[in-house]
Amino acid sequence: MEPQVIKMYAAREQIYPREAKGRYATWRWVCVWLTQLAFYGLPWLTWNGRQALLFDLTTRKFYIFGVVLWPQDFIYLAALLIICAYLLFLVTAIAGRVWCGFSCPQTVYTEIFLWVERRIEGTRSARMALDKQGPSVRKAFKKTAKHVVWGAIALWTGFTFVGYFTPIKELAREVTTLNFGPWEWFWVLFYSLATYGNAGWLREQVCKYMCPYARFQSAMFDQDTLIITYDAKRGEPRGAMSKKAGNNDKLGDCIDCTLCVQVCPTGIDIRNGLQYECIGCAACVDACNSVMDKVERPRGLIRYSTDHAMENNFNSKQIRQRAMRPRVLIYTSILALIIIAVCTSLALRTPLKMDVIRDRGSMGREVEDGMIENVYRLQIMNTSEQSQHFKISASGLPGLTLLTREEVTLQPTETLGWPIRLRVPHGVGEKGSNKIAIELQSLDDPSLHVRESAVFIVPR
Repeated sequence: MEPQVIKMYAAREQIYPREAKGRYATWRWVCVWLTQLAFYGLPWLTWNGRQALLFDLTTRKFYIFGVVLWPQDFIYLAALLIICAYLLFLVTAIAGRVWCGFSCPQTVYTEIFLWVERRIEGTRSARMALDKQGPSVRKAFKKTAKHVVWGAIALWTGFTFVGYFTPIKELAREVTTLNFGPWEWFWVLFYSLATYGNAGWLREQVCKYMCPYARFQSAMFDQDTLIITYDAKRGEPRGAMSKKAGNNDKLGDCIDCTLCVQVCPTGIDIRNGLQYECIGCAACVDACNSVMDKVERPRGLIRYSTDHAMENNFNSKQIRQRAMRPRVLIYTSILALIIIAVCTSLALRTPLKMDVIRDRGSMGREVEDGMIENVYRLQIMNTSEQSQHFKISASGLPGLTLLTREEVTLQPTETLGWPIRLRVPHGVGEKGSNKIAIELQSLDDPSLHVRESAVFIVPR
C-alpha cells in the first residue's frame, strides 16, 4: 500500500466570484455600509472639544465618548474584549458563521474590492476572458486602474486606523506636508498593505488558512445551529431540465446550473455538505432562489437551516423554539452578567484617583521644636473632563498638621504629582509606624472625594 501525502496547504487557484443579488446580498451591503460608516466616521466625531474615540498611547489615556480610561482602568478594556468574545460565541451558537459572512473586516473589504473589480473589469466571464488575454494597452489600463483604486482605499483605511491612536485632525494636517512621525508612517503603510494584500490578493486564503476562527468555530456548533444547507432529499438526483415530457419527473429540483459555486467567495460547492471554508455569506442561497424562481419551483433548496431541522422536517417556528437551548442560555446569562457588572462599575466609578507615596529618602525626622515630620508625594488624577479644585487634609494622629498648601487645582484629565509635609508634636504617636489617612475633597463637587491610608513614621 502506497503512503498517502496529505497537503496542509494547496496552491491558490484564482476564484472569480459571480455577483449575487437577492435578500442576503442586500443585507451584506447594509452591513458593509454600517461598518464602514462607523469605522471611517467615528474618529471625526468630537466630544467635549476633543476626539470622541481616541486611544492616545502617548498620554496613556483612552477616550471613549464621555468615558476617559487610564492605565489603571485596563480592566474595562479587558471586559470589553470579553463581552465581544462572548457575543461572538453566542451568535455562533445560534447562527453559525454569520459574523464571517456579513460583518468580518476580511469579508467587508473583499466585498468592496470585488465591487471595484467588477466596475472596472466587468462581469465574471469578462474578468476571466481578460486574464486569458495577452498583453495589451486595454488590459494594462484596466489592471492599473483597479490597483490604483484598491491602493487609494487601502491608504485611506490605514490613515483612519492610525487616526484612532493619533488625533485624526492633526494627522490630516500632517498629510499635506507628509510630516508623519516614524511610527505613524509605519502603521499607515503597514495597515494599508495588509488591507490591500488581504482583500485584493489573498481573499479566500485568509479565511481558509490564516483565520483561527475557521478552525475552532466547529466546537461551538451543534445540531441546532443555523448553517447554510443543501436539501439533498429534494435536490437529488440533480440534472439539467429536459424539454421531453416526463423526463423531469425522475430528477430532483437541482438543475446542476453551478451558480451556487460561481457566486461562492471561497469557491466551494455547498451541495457537498457543510465545509469549514463556508463563511455563511448566503450568496449561494440568493443564487439558488433566483434559479428556483425561473424554473417555477419552491425556494429554499439551499437555505439557512439546522441538522435537526433537515432530518426531522422542522418548520421555522420549531427551529426558533430549539434555538433557546442550554448552551445559548448559558452564553446569554454570562454575557448579561458581565454587561451589567461593567455598566454598574462605570456608573459608580469615581472620577478621582489618588496614590500616596512616601519619601523613601526620609523615613521620619525630627525638626525644630521637636516636631516630627514625614514627607509624601500625592499622585492625583482628575479623570473627569472638568477642572476641579481640591482641598487636602490629613487625620489619624493628635495635632497632625499639613505644612504645604492645602488647595490644588487640576485641569481636565490631568495627572499631578503634589508633595506634602506632615508634622506632629513631639511625644505624639507610638515609636515606629502609625496609621493615618489623607483625604482629597473637591471644592466644586461635595460628593467627589477620595480617602487613602498611609503610614506616619515616628523615629525610635
